[in-house]
Amino acid sequence: MTTESPTQTVQRLFPLLAQGKTEEAAAMFADSVSFSIPHPPGIPWVPEVDSAAGMRTFFELLQTHVQPKEIDVHHVIAEGDHVVFIGRLLSEVKKTGRDIDTAFVLHTTVVDGRITRYHLYEDTYAVARAYSDD
Repeated sequence: MTTESPTQTVQRLFPLLAQGKTEEAAAMFADSVSFSIPHPPGIPWVPEVDSAAGMRTFFELLQTHVQPKEIDVHHVIAEGDHVVFIGRLLSEVKKTGRDIDTAFVLHTTVVDGRITRYHLYEDTYAVARAYSDD
């Protein structure tokens, strides 16, 4: 049993991702994960995910296709096992060199020290524009 709060658990995830430590980041997830990132068709870094192994694949694909620049968390709302982060993400799509500058909401759930939910909501139009060759 962990003595960490769900908020502290999820906050440990961000530096691991920033450092490219995908294996360590994926190890923070439970065997079964509820994953959702609504996205436009053809975005190669959002696979089907339902497990910690799937989260590792997601993080590796994300690292391959997107260069993070900034993450600003403006608000953290926590209630029980649920933690919601509200902020702004700035990243560059490596294929096009274009930035994705978007507000985001990340809804997570932590049970027994493991992340069981990762639902990210962002501006899908901004993602599509940054990735598109148009």
